Amino acid sequence: MAQRPEFDTPRFKEGLAIRREVLGAEHVDKALAAADDFTAPFQKMTTEWCWGETWTRPGLDRQTRSMLNLAMLTALNRPHEIKLHVRGALNNGLTVEQIREVLLHTVVYCGVPAALDAFRAAKEVLDQVAAEKKR
Repeated sequence: MAQRPEFDTPRFKEGLAIRREVLGAEHVDKALAAADDFTAPFQKMTTEWCWGETWTRPGLDRQTRSMLNLAMLTALNRPHEIKLHVRGALNNGLTVEQIREVLLHTVVYCGVPAALDAFRAAKEVLDQVAAEKKR
């Protein structure tokens, strides 16, 4: 991965480590490698602010943060991000049952259409992960 000078900050490095642990190094490295002069500031902000500032806070564990992300992304109807964060939730130790319960909880509070899209996105990732484990 090519290092951009603006990525050379302590908060970026701290956020990058957590981002890679949760979302997977391949995904994160691909996003950073694609950064150009237009998108690099967004990558810097996301890595420092979301991962370096928020995910490093001591008040919640990573499993809880993953549950919150799945619920919020369902409420926002963001299936692409749900897929990414289902993998992150598994990486953070959530079980398939816990992921299902979070999504079932969203049916009541976010609505059936949003929860249906979330279930579809989560099922796609869970099936991929199961297939990867069989290889």
